Amino acid sequence: ACENWGFFELLNHGISIELLDKVEGMTKGHYKKCMEQKFKEFAKQALERGEELDMISNMDWESTFFLKHLPQSNITGIPDLEDEYREVMKEFALELEKLAERLLDLLCENLGLEQGYLKNRFGGSNGPTFGTKVTNYPPCPRPELFKGLRAHTDAGGLILLFQDDKVTGLQLLKDANWVDVPPMTHSIVVNLGDQLEVITNGKYKSVMHRVVAQTDGNRMSIASFYNPGGDAVIYPAPALIKEEEEEKENEVTTYPKFVFEDYMKLYVAQKFQAKEP
Repeated sequence: ACENWGFFELLNHGISIELLDKVEGMTKGHYKKCMEQKFKEFAKQALERGEELDMISNMDWESTFFLKHLPQSNITGIPDLEDEYREVMKEFALELEKLAERLLDLLCENLGLEQGYLKNRFGGSNGPTFGTKVTNYPPCPRPELFKGLRAHTDAGGLILLFQDDKVTGLQLLKDANWVDVPPMTHSIVVNLGDQLEVITNGKYKSVMHRVVAQTDGNRMSIASFYNPGGDAVIYPAPALIKEEEEEKENEVTTYPKFVFEDYMKLYVAQKFQAKEP
């Protein structure tokens, strides 16, 4: 899955169904109560200017807010969140953090790296960064004009997504075709970010994906990003380079070495452009 798809879907991940149901119910309730009206105003303006295609190519049909968990949480400072919702999202973040760390160790095992290698690489001086993008993709009357979210790869490490199990829209690029990521009840979709592609020297793939706007149904998406710390130095794992060189019997071209926050500055400016250059 990591080598050929860059995406996989987990069931029996250890996060309780009761917690997932609570997160979903409260996220949808919060959108309806606090964000829907604001989005409708944005949508009205966007549709009125709908034929200005240059503007549309730089716009996503989504309503979003961000929660930071590590190294410091910002959850108490997010306006309009009910106290119970804050507590539920804190609990959910802790469960996802544990799951991300278990997965990183399984990836180490899969790659033949020592236990803890990926977590240590992500560490930096303050440990990893971890945050959640909470998104609703409301119905869009002109899906031919707007993308829910434009095609991109994720900049960071390991992404854990709890998505709506009724409204579709997420697609990944596989062999030049867009493939649906089917919604499964109570599953967590996992995809790999650019940093894991670099550390594995391209053995694992960070894959282009997008969200297609739908004409009906409001799609919930809660994506949590377990990323390196800002000052973490990222480079291909020497053990994997050595292994590859032995297999190919000559020197292997490697991905560059960089500081994660420098990569992020570049990524913010070029997120929706081609990655290879």
